[in-house]
Amino acid sequence: MAIWWIFSIPFLWIIVTTIGSFHIRWNYFLKATHHNYNTTKNTIAITFDDGPNPEFTPKALELLQKYNAKATFFCIGKNVEKHPEIIQKIIAKGHQIGNHSYAHSNNYGFLSTKKIIADISKAQERIKKVTKTENLLFRPPFGVTNPNIAKAIKIVQLQPIGWSIRSYDTIAKEPKKVLKKIISKLKKGDIILLHDTSILSILVLEQLLRWLQENNIESVSINQLLKSNTNA
Repeated sequence: MAIWWIFSIPFLWIIVTTIGSFHIRWNYFLKATHHNYNTTKNTIAITFDDGPNPEFTPKALELLQKYNAKATFFCIGKNVEKHPEIIQKIIAKGHQIGNHSYAHSNNYGFLSTKKIIADISKAQERIKKVTKTENLLFRPPFGVTNPNIAKAIKIVQLQPIGWSIRSYDTIAKEPKKVLKKIISKLKKGDIILLHDTSILSILVLEQLLRWLQENNIESVSINQLLKSNTNA
């Protein structure tokens, strides 16, 4: 029995650590912000990952304007380079920009601290060049975290942002099911993860914004959400 426990403890640690790496909400390696349940206002924050996208980001902006909603766009640096005019439009419409890495590498979780710092910094430079402002928010690709990523974020002095509701809009096939999943859990102070990279996400966004309006819930930027608390 004792020998079994000796071998099982490291095995369980590996399992928990692996799962923790892919679940930013666990705060396993770093403390990220996933919501503001201390808010005194009936507000939530809609966030978009992986843009700007020349086809779908403009559609998202049109819908946000139609419903008088604000959002935060976590942008990939190389996409910022390709579509600076979209970034400028995002800012002009009163939305917020966040850093979502420069290259959004599939092996981001295996990069060294030095390479992660270089990647984040490169994206920061591109964002600053277009927006003329200092971005303070970072969301790691895929929500992956580990000691290297945690150290890099601390060194570049950005605030890690996660989410409290993940829509899975990149793998879903039916907008109504995605919407139902979101609103079944939604409460004031939540941060919702969407993507401005597909027509399904746009369809979900339109239905979500309509539902929020009908229920007197306002979508605001991350900065606005985090400031709307009981101590503000």
